[in-house]
Amino acid sequence: MMTEAVWAALALYFVMLFAFWQYRRRVVHMPLMATLILFDLCMPFYLYATRDWYKRLIEHGDITSFGVWMHLGLVLTLYMLYVFQVLSVRGILRGDVEARTAHRGQAKALLLVRGLVVLTGALLAESPESVADS
Repeated sequence: MMTEAVWAALALYFVMLFAFWQYRRRVVHMPLMATLILFDLCMPFYLYATRDWYKRLIEHGDITSFGVWMHLGLVLTLYMLYVFQVLSVRGILRGDVEARTAHRGQAKALLLVRGLVVLTGALLAESPESVADS
């Protein structure tokens, strides 16, 4: 069973796909992407505040699992791509033609990496029932 955080991340992945297709309409594309970036920046704080990470990572031994470290690496990659996206947007708004090509390539990478982040997060997520049982 998927948790509410996974459902929210999955729904916002589809919002990201929509924003990707609406790249010519800046009035739609830019606010949607800014919202997605803020969501992805706030998600770790939400998860930290609502989960028992000591029990999960230390007592259950998940800190040594490959899935946890892969997910962390993907999240860090996602954040780096967001930084590159913002930098290339600044170039686009200044009129730099080459920045548009870089931005488009980064957007494709973002779609792939964010999809993998959602997938690995869904694989690692614990349902509320399994947490209550342990």
